[in-house]
Amino acid sequence: MAKDTEKNPKQLPINQETLDIIVANVIPTSKYFEIRFDHLDQRVDRMQDNIKDFRVDVDNRFNESRLEINNRFEQADRRLDEFKNDVNQRFDEVKRDVAQRFDEAKKDVNLRFDEAKKDVAQRFDEAKNDVNLRFEQVDQRFEQVDKRFEQVDKRFEQVDKHLEQIIVSIDRLTDKLDYRDHDQRSFTMRMFSISILISFLGVLGVFLKIFKVV
Repeated sequence: MAKDTEKNPKQLPINQETLDIIVANVIPTSKYFEIRFDHLDQRVDRMQDNIKDFRVDVDNRFNESRLEINNRFEQADRRLDEFKNDVNQRFDEVKRDVAQRFDEAKKDVNLRFDEAKKDVAQRFDEAKNDVNLRFEQVDQRFEQVDKRFEQVDKRFEQVDKHLEQIIVSIDRLTDKLDYRDHDQRSFTMRMFSISILISFLGVLGVFLKIFKVV
């Protein structure tokens, strides 16, 4: 060290003043602290400004996000309203279509019921007329039967008259037979039986002709 000091003639001698300067430069003064505090204040101010800017940026972004969300919700509301209107419109169209088809079906059913009613009424009238005609024919047949029964009654009256005449004849024959012998009476009875049989056959033939059996 002595050699270096000797070689450097410009080196200042260390005295009290130099020592004070060195100490002043080494130990910080109040000005230093003021400068440091100023720098610190500036940094704090910058940090506060940055925080304010950050808050403003966050607020702006939040506002933008809120506006975007509101816009999207408005778009969603509009789309929902459009969808609702579309659904209502389609429901109205379906309702009108169903009502129109129901009215058409109702008219068709009413028309078919009217046609069926007319057809049934027509058939009923035809059946009624047919039944009335049949009843008229039956009435005519009954009238014819009544007439035939009247004819039969007349024939029976005639038969009764013939029987009365036969009875009278029998009485006469009986009176005559009383005066004859037994053989003649037997012959007469046989002839009487034959005449009765012939009369019965004649009456039977009349009945058969009346009832159109023969």
